[in-house]
Amino acid sequence: MREVKTAGLIFICFPLLHGFVAALNCTSPTPESLFAGLEKELFPTKLLRPVKSFSDTLNVTISMTLVGIIGVNEKEQSLTTFIWQVLEWYIDGLSWDEKECGTERVSIPRKNLWVPDVQISEFMDEDKSPKSPYVYLYNTGRVYDDRPIRVVSSCRLEIYTFPFDRQNCTLTFGSYIHYAGDITMLPSKTPEEDLEESRQVIETRGEWELVDIETAPITLEILDGTYSEIRYFVILKRRPLLYVVNLLVPSCFLITLDLFSFLLPPHSVDRGAFKMTLILGYTVFLLIMNDLLPVTGEMTTPLINTLFCISLALMVASLLETVFITNIQCSSRQYGAAPHWLSVLVLRYLAVVVRIPPKKTNITVSLQASARAMNTSIISSRDLQSVSGEIPPVKPPLTPPEPSLDELRALSIDLLAIRLQMDKHFQGSKASQEWQMIGIVIDRLLFGFYIVFISVCFLTILCLWIWS
Repeated sequence: MREVKTAGLIFICFPLLHGFVAALNCTSPTPESLFAGLEKELFPTKLLRPVKSFSDTLNVTISMTLVGIIGVNEKEQSLTTFIWQVLEWYIDGLSWDEKECGTERVSIPRKNLWVPDVQISEFMDEDKSPKSPYVYLYNTGRVYDDRPIRVVSSCRLEIYTFPFDRQNCTLTFGSYIHYAGDITMLPSKTPEEDLEESRQVIETRGEWELVDIETAPITLEILDGTYSEIRYFVILKRRPLLYVVNLLVPSCFLITLDLFSFLLPPHSVDRGAFKMTLILGYTVFLLIMNDLLPVTGEMTTPLINTLFCISLALMVASLLETVFITNIQCSSRQYGAAPHWLSVLVLRYLAVVVRIPPKKTNITVSLQASARAMNTSIISSRDLQSVSGEIPPVKPPLTPPEPSLDELRALSIDLLAIRLQMDKHFQGSKASQEWQMIGIVIDRLLFGFYIVFISVCFLTILCLWIWS
């Protein structure tokens, strides 16, 4: 009698000790029999967390697979991705015999089960992905919930090194209302497995490339309690080829043309017109390609924008340098003699630095009359200087010359005066040639500074790109 009482007590307590619901008994291995058992034992308890007691913690494992990178919005600081979210948990005490019920697993409507309220903390928009109304239920009580999610999440985007930037965006999965004592979030796969599976199934091959996926279980403490969460770090890298071809290469071509425009003659009007055309072309290029540049509300300026500003400023500076040199070259006749200190500094020292040899500016004009044509006198340089007015004319000889000899002498003096004026017109005065030489030296010096400044700026930006 005592043994019968003990067996009855064990029979009564076994369902309570076994778990949340009793083991299912199927009358036949058919779907109808299995669903009848589920409807009797499991579906009525769908409003309760599937644990033995309220103090027990339900472990929910999660895995995330990145299927596609839809877009990155720098202005809104958002990332749009398409993921597969897999949740797994156990219904305590639920089981059935595979042979007795005819199957190991069965798909049942999600609405008939208790489902954890796992949400993504960074959500910025509603989920517009296709809805999956079913979950898998295994004979061991394991629930397998796999569904696609279109995630529009907030992400702090750093575009300082655009277009060679990397972004680290987080997706935090956790229960919205249950505390860590009720639901504990656990990763079901290692980060390496998540990354490998994502690379195998990823479908988009656009601007962004998946670099790495890292996971970190965290415990978030808020005023009213502690929450268990899983944080995924999705590291993306931008493919820079599009921006290099459309932005950097044309900009480098235009700045190179501006650099070689210094080889044009500085006094030529075409040099200034050519530089002005380059500035207009570069401005139009920046206006057309402005849509490719990222725009954010932060104070951080991308390095590529700094590069474009420096390039445009250098073009404007080279145009101003051309105006300055052209003014010296073309308006030198209006100036007086160059100051002595300027001539010494530029023509003696700076000319050596820029490797321009000194140029002789002395003009010598000589004319010897034929002894056969003029056997009475020879026209000297004093006669020529008397024509130019530098010294008083020489008095004619006392003996009256022949009339034909006087006419020849007067004609020769007129011709020499004309020749002297033509030489002054084409060769310029000594002061004019000195100013022109000063302009050539300064132009060569500024050209060297231009090359050095461009090289330093471009190398600095390149190093910042590499180090950042």
